[in-house]
Amino acid sequence: MSAPIGVFDSGYGGLTILKELKKQLPQHDYIYLGDNARAPYGSRSFETVYQYTLEAVKWFFDNGCSLVVLACNTASAKALRNIQQLDLPILAPHKRVLGVIRPSSEVLGNYSVSGHVGIMATSGTVQSESYIMEMAKFFPTIKVHQQACPMWVPLIENGEYDTPGADYYVKQYLDQLFSQSKDIDTILLACTHYPLLAPKIAAQLPNGVKLVSQGEIVAESLVKYLQNHPEIDQNCSKNGKIDFFTTDNAKTFEKQASAFFGQKIAANHTDLA
Repeated sequence: MSAPIGVFDSGYGGLTILKELKKQLPQHDYIYLGDNARAPYGSRSFETVYQYTLEAVKWFFDNGCSLVVLACNTASAKALRNIQQLDLPILAPHKRVLGVIRPSSEVLGNYSVSGHVGIMATSGTVQSESYIMEMAKFFPTIKVHQQACPMWVPLIENGEYDTPGADYYVKQYLDQLFSQSKDIDTILLACTHYPLLAPKIAAQLPNGVKLVSQGEIVAESLVKYLQNHPEIDQNCSKNGKIDFFTTDNAKTFEKQASAFFGQKIAANHTDLA
């Protein structure tokens, strides 16, 4: 029986997570789903993101997944807790849905010497204050400074991440972040799209400031999770296979996906609602 690990994102960004999962756990099977038809999620209400994410989780379960990773900070911030606490016990008590905020928060403080970290994220993730709450659990003395970057995802999804226009918006949001504190020495790219802007962000950072992406962190966390929960790992099929789905045009998805995943892919269209 095929039981791949589900990897969900509102669009393409989760492919940067899947890329690292494939490196760390190459034997596992995966299904990737991008809800491109309804992206971006970053500016949508909590209720809407929860509804969309729950529809996606049900789709993964219907397609054989017993473990789903919400490789989307906005979905993790606005939907994960409700799904874990309210829906899973009724829908599928033996299945699991994980996010990207907790594993990132568990290690982020280790990178900082000054005790000041920056979170660059979508408006929805910032408004949820999920990183402030999670960081307080693991690093209560760390000061968390958040900066919403609403123009970054549209730039990236429209292929404009390597243009002078991108430089402008990178500088604008970095200036706004550092206006909160000059002591920030670590910045988390708390949106899975943002690694495509990492070269431009790094070029404008003050000396000594560390830029952290989530892919490797989330992948290492999942490896540990499966080691600690062998009963979950036993339910995952292991043929080294990946299937890609999008709620929008499959050919368009294929063209854009390679920039995030690092290689060409073949995608299928699916409907959620």
